[in-house]
Order: sequence, then C-alpha cells, then structure tokens
Amino acid sequence: MSSSLTLLVVSGVLISAGVYLMMERSLTRILVGVLMAGNGVNLLFLVASGVPAGAPFIDTDRGRDISDPLPQAMVLTAIVITLGLTAFLLTMAYRSFQLHGHDEVADDVEDRQIVRLAEADLASASYDEDDKSMPSEDDSDPDPAEEGSAEQLAADQAERQQRDAAEDATDRIISGEGRPGS
Repeated sequence: MSSSLTLLVVSGVLISAGVYLMMERSLTRILVGVLMAGNGVNLLFLVASGVPAGAPFIDTDRGRDISDPLPQAMVLTAIVITLGLTAFLLTMAYRSFQLHGHDEVADDVEDRQIVRLAEADLASASYDEDDKSMPSEDDSDPDPAEEGSAEQLAADQAERQQRDAAEDATDRIISGEGRPGS
C-alpha cells in the first residue's frame, strides 16, 4: 500500500467514525465526532493536494520547487472552523451539565406533539378528497342548481361539524388534555 492510499483509508475511517459519533445523543460524543470528522477532512485536503512540488491530482509540474498554498490555506480555514464549533459545543455541553446534570440532548416538546397528532391521525381528518365547494379541473362551468340544494347545504354543515370536532380534538391533544387511545 502506498502512503496516499493509507492516508485515504485513515481519512475515511476518521470521517466515518466522526459521523457515527455525531449521531449520538450525548454532546460529548458529538464533540468528539466533530473533531474526528474535521481531522479526517483536513487529512483528505492534504492528500488531494498531491505531492508538494506538483500540481494536484496530476504529477506534471515537476520543474517547480514550490508547493501549492491553496490546500494548506483550506486546511487552516477548516481548523479555525472546527475550533469555533468545538468551543460552541463545549459551551453547550457545560451549560447542559449545569442545568440538568448530564449532557444528553432531550427530545423537543413540539416533536412529541407532532408524533401524538400523527398517531391519532387527526391532522388528516380535515382533508376531504371530495370537496364540492371548490371547482374541479374537470368542471369548467358548475351547475348553479346544485349549489343551493338542501342536500348540499346539509352535507356542507355536516362537513363543517366534522372539521370543527377534529380541530377541537387536535387542540386538546396539543394542550395536553386528551391523549390518543385514552
């Protein structure tokens, strides 16, 4: 194995381990994952820059004795960004530990409400597939005799009552008064 292939494999391992750790709930593990992924990306920048005296990816410019400064500048920028993100995550982890005694990220309250609504399937109760009050794409000229019929008015009133009941149930679930299935 050549050194470039070894560095590519090490970079891939660092990035994949970093992404795995960033999926955890602990801010400390997220921080370690960001650091590992950042180091893997920095290593990948340096490997992709090629040999020090040649052009990146193509070894054609062997006559020059200088290296391309762009990869080093990109790595330096990535180091500064990683440092800033590390400081931010350390501050969040420390504050979370002060407030809660641990550094785990909790579920969001709004996410729980959306899950409850989805389990109760109340959000889709307001959707009506056959809404006669809206003009259809097929009907270019609606029949005026159908609009004011007693049957249509009764159906519209029943639909409004059903929609209001669904909205009331949704409001009760969001406010915490009612739970689906109880």
